[in-house]
Amino acid sequence: MRPAHLLLAVLVAAVWGVNFTVIEIGLGHFPPLLFSALRFLVAALPAVFLVGRPKVAWKWIVAVGLVLGVAKFGLLFVGMDAGMPAGLSSLVLQIQAVFTAAVAGVVLGERPTRARLLGMAVALAGIAVAALDEGAAGPLGAFALVLAAAACWGVSNVLTRRAAPPDALNFMVWVSTVPVLPLLGLSLLLEGPGRDADALRALDWQGAGTVVYVAWVTTVFGFGAWGWLLRRHPASTVAPFSLLVPVFGMSSAALFLGEGISPLRWCAAALLVGGVAVTSLAPARRTAGAPGIPVDGGARVDETRPGRPAGAGQQRAISGKGGGRWASS
Repeated sequence: MRPAHLLLAVLVAAVWGVNFTVIEIGLGHFPPLLFSALRFLVAALPAVFLVGRPKVAWKWIVAVGLVLGVAKFGLLFVGMDAGMPAGLSSLVLQIQAVFTAAVAGVVLGERPTRARLLGMAVALAGIAVAALDEGAAGPLGAFALVLAAAACWGVSNVLTRRAAPPDALNFMVWVSTVPVLPLLGLSLLLEGPGRDADALRALDWQGAGTVVYVAWVTTVFGFGAWGWLLRRHPASTVAPFSLLVPVFGMSSAALFLGEGISPLRWCAAALLVGGVAVTSLAPARRTAGAPGIPVDGGARVDETRPGRPAGAGQQRAISGKGGGRWASS
């Protein structure tokens, strides 16, 4: 990987990691479900008019939009609003790699290797340590909501793999059109029209800036740049950079929000990131005659010729970031 491409990969990981701190700031301006709805609304418009027509069937766009956009991000924002720290959220969400592997085993019939099982066990141990740390310092209910968000992320990863979109940015922009109305409806129902109206009337530059960051910087730039890198390099080369997300997430939360990082949390981070690395990067066991399913949801790639689709007889699954994750925050 060229130095400029390497720096771009690190920049995307930093953007996604800092996003958790920005979400925390934004939750001081908006109710969580309204904030999530605004994120997708601004990410979709005007980008949806610039990326071209959808390149996968609408059933996959709607399914991923509901599971990833409504369920995953709704639970994440509500959990953080309920007291889950931004830095810890960026760490706990990485357990999605384990959920992805588990769901893929049930739905796609993928049998995990011993290395992946070991990685899953280590990552789950990290979650247990993180829960112990959070139980001593914060609400476990909020921790459970973010953990549920990670589970929804795992389901959406498998749906994305089945959809196999050839263009990450095009797919994410169209997916962003789906959650807007459901999240707005849930916000009006659960958070109340009065609270939503008060938040919009009190909108200032900082609040608007958080929406722009989570929508355009995180989604449009982040996924556009990540997809650009995946078209030029093997997924197994690009994927490890996503493990930097919780590093930037925890450090930015400590720097800008004053969140402390206890020794127990450092231990949880080491276990979780190490376990996710093994789970994500260990090769999957392929069943005889099984069709290749691209882990990152994009076109099948010949890793000997990065950026080019595999030819007949070469189509195969490739190891990707987190077992196919598309979004980090």
